Amino acid sequence: MAECRRQPGGPSRSPEAEMKGRPGRRGAGDAKAEEDEEQEEAPFRCHRLQDSLLSSASGYSNYRGILNWCVVMLVLSNARLFLENLIKYGILVDPIQVISLFLKDPYSWPSLCLVLVSNVFILAALFIEKKLALGSLSEWMGSVLHTLNLLTILCFPALVVLAVTSTTPVGAVLALATHTILFLKLFSFKDVNRWCREKRQAKAAQTWSASGPQKANGEVAPSRVAYPANLTYKDMYYFIFAPTLCYELNFPRSPRIRKRFLLRRLFEMLFFLQLMVGLIQQWMVPTIQNSMKPFRDMDYSRIIERLLKLAVPNHLIWLIFFYWFFHSTLNVIAEIMQFGDREFYRDWWNSESVTYFWQNWNIPVHKWCIRHFYKPMMKKGLGKYPAQVAVFLASAFFHEYLVSVPLKMFRLWAFMGMAAQIPLAWLVGRFFRGNYSNAAVWISLIIGQPIAVLMYVHDYYVLNYEGVP
Repeated sequence: MAECRRQPGGPSRSPEAEMKGRPGRRGAGDAKAEEDEEQEEAPFRCHRLQDSLLSSASGYSNYRGILNWCVVMLVLSNARLFLENLIKYGILVDPIQVISLFLKDPYSWPSLCLVLVSNVFILAALFIEKKLALGSLSEWMGSVLHTLNLLTILCFPALVVLAVTSTTPVGAVLALATHTILFLKLFSFKDVNRWCREKRQAKAAQTWSASGPQKANGEVAPSRVAYPANLTYKDMYYFIFAPTLCYELNFPRSPRIRKRFLLRRLFEMLFFLQLMVGLIQQWMVPTIQNSMKPFRDMDYSRIIERLLKLAVPNHLIWLIFFYWFFHSTLNVIAEIMQFGDREFYRDWWNSESVTYFWQNWNIPVHKWCIRHFYKPMMKKGLGKYPAQVAVFLASAFFHEYLVSVPLKMFRLWAFMGMAAQIPLAWLVGRFFRGNYSNAAVWISLIIGQPIAVLMYVHDYYVLNYEGVP
């Protein structure tokens, strides 16, 4: 045993007492003894250092059961509303009535005629590009002709819808949507072919300035199309029917058509289309009709109550439409045409900003805006924020075009709703973060759309049915 020395000014301590008083200098024997004690007590212990699962420090993330509970509660609550609706109104679903939404006069189909006439604009764009490729037209004259063709695509159907009384609102929406899609496609077709001509001219200038003939490095494979061999009817109409708005000379192609996948998507298309029609007739129409009196009386509390009541079926139908169109319908078209790029949407439901939502819920439109609108403005020296504002305003124009013209009234509610996304994006980005910003985006979607629906329906009702015996 080591000798104990008496320290001046204090009592003497044994080495064992001194070791116990210094936790940082515990001996190996003490640590071993404590470990043995822990092992002996292990069978009797039921506690350890840990956080509650719902605490953020726990790192727990599996909330599948809570998600299932939310789905069950959603189904039960909507089932109650559905039963209440049936008891109050009876069965309102009438598939035959849907036909009248497209046809007012059985012998006059103006909307279908407008869709067929759109081939004239397609062939005109192809003819202009062929002449430009041959050098028969100057770039300036080609730009003028393309501009006239594109303006006619938007103006001609709008004038027909406003002038022809037999055009129904639903049929007009389909016809104008077809021409709007065609406008965006032919705009992209024009730009890409112009880029190809500029590239060909630059390459020709380099070859001319080089001494002696040179073989191109990395020639295009025979299976790939090069400009101007792409200016054919087959190539043009493949692009017109392809589920994209951005033109390319060589689209990615899938190796084969998957029959089981195609049949599943076709079944989804038919099922969800019938479901949307049934929900609109059984749920939305009565709610909208009951909202007219509070609007006439300017009863704000009842207006808010009707707005919230309409928000649920409207949002549910919007979600079903998203899945029906962006997943089922576009995948059916892509599978039949063996179109390889199937990114029609991204995870917009996780949006923590309004801008992220608009960038990810409709990828075909987003790609077109970036490629043919946003980047060209940036190259011309426009700032990032003004370019984003210009994109929102252009989107607002097309939203208003697709609503006001078929209804034959101009109230600018859709335009103002889209324009309001600009300050809303700033507010959400400035004051909200994480889950709170995601909730703010969801609230804007759930509440914003019913407001626009009620405003247009009210104005349409007053314009067409108020005072009519």
